[in-house]
Amino acid sequence: MEPMAFVLFGATGDLARRKLFPALYRLFLDQKLPQEMIVVGTGKGEKTDEQFRAHVHDSLETFSKQVDELDPNFDDFLEMFHYCALDARNGDDYKKLLELVQHHEREYGIPENRLFYLSVSPEFFDTIALHIKEAGLGDTKGWKRLIIEKPFGRDLDTARLLNEKLNQAFDEKEIYRIDHYLGKGMVQNLRMLRFGNSIFEPLWNKEHIANVQITATEVVGVEGRADYYEKSGALRDMFQNHLLQLFMLVAMEPEELAREEDVHEKKKNVLASLRPIQKEDAAKHIIFGQYGRGETDGHKVIGYRQEPGVDPLSKTDTFIAARLYVDNARWSGVPFYIQTGKRMNMKSTKIIIEFKRSADEKDAGFPPNLLEISIGPDTAVSFRINSNDLEREDRVEQVNMKYKERSKHVQEAYERLLFDAFKGNSTFFARWGEVEAAWKFVQPLLDSMAEDLSLYEYPAGSRGPKASRQLLQEDGFRWW
Repeated sequence: MEPMAFVLFGATGDLARRKLFPALYRLFLDQKLPQEMIVVGTGKGEKTDEQFRAHVHDSLETFSKQVDELDPNFDDFLEMFHYCALDARNGDDYKKLLELVQHHEREYGIPENRLFYLSVSPEFFDTIALHIKEAGLGDTKGWKRLIIEKPFGRDLDTARLLNEKLNQAFDEKEIYRIDHYLGKGMVQNLRMLRFGNSIFEPLWNKEHIANVQITATEVVGVEGRADYYEKSGALRDMFQNHLLQLFMLVAMEPEELAREEDVHEKKKNVLASLRPIQKEDAAKHIIFGQYGRGETDGHKVIGYRQEPGVDPLSKTDTFIAARLYVDNARWSGVPFYIQTGKRMNMKSTKIIIEFKRSADEKDAGFPPNLLEISIGPDTAVSFRINSNDLEREDRVEQVNMKYKERSKHVQEAYERLLFDAFKGNSTFFARWGEVEAAWKFVQPLLDSMAEDLSLYEYPAGSRGPKASRQLLQEDGFRWW
């Protein structure tokens, strides 16, 4: 791996403490960092390098399970970190940052390979990117890359404007839009599951699949993030990015495994074939909900409108269920059901493929075969098949053929994604074509919400609004 400078904007923020520093340390322990590497963190306040390293150390003690201060190489890890105070709107601060980066590049013999990570509020994405260009930070003899976190805009227009500004400083292939769902182990395994097992791909079509279900539910509420969530809701926070990314991976055509460009093209083609939902038809295919008072783990909990910082009359969606159709030769007529919600009865992210039954199987009352891909909190693949009940031979029971991941160390999503970015592998990052196509699909839903939102209340700790179950019952199916 090539030597590099990793410039982390927002290095004193929560994401850096909770995810990025522990991920870097784990990569260091696994010897997956470049031999010559510096990390330059920026933040508003003044700090010495020693104070910044103490901050990193404290973050690891709090959020990493791998800290071993007795490791003779631990100090080597901390010595990679340097600090530069920076006001994101002050152009002169970027010139000081450039001088600091160049100084350490000369010191460590790093050939101007620079990775910029924007762990900051989205309102600063374009500001920082343009200042990187204006200050000369992006004028490198080696390569440069930019990582940004979601959200990539709030709607189609703001997403396009953001992309236009980013492209003034970075080429599309240099922009890595990080979606931590794409770093999860079982998500990255989806392609191998489909294309590396000849038993599945011949069945992965409308002739054999009755429906596909993608679910991502949480037990927690807004957890003190009301200021953010009031501006996003489930549609923007989960559906437009995480869940549509899972949807694309499930529905895409076979790709050339060695070509990351082909992956992005195939994913974009799925959204191009996705049947649009116009705002006047949104209520037929989309269910929006908001959690009310209820009970979770035996404890009474407040409703969304009672959460600190939430408008008592808020119309923000905390749940969404959708029925989607892909109008192409592979999937025509197969419904894809997607749901996500907060304050649900369980924490679960999974994909379920329900296979069709023959007329005889239906008449005999046989349940359908299911392929269940569990992404979290458990990571597993199971296939439900029908078998005779050994105690009562006249009765059919479903049994599970199951594989569960048993690795001693299961990599966190940020470990995988940072490692990929260091190598220049953008396969599991979102490209603009996918992002734009997702916003094009979601925009009529946003327009519908703005004009006339039918919001179903559901009790905290429940399975969500009854209307979401009726969505499937209309087609003769149920949520598994």
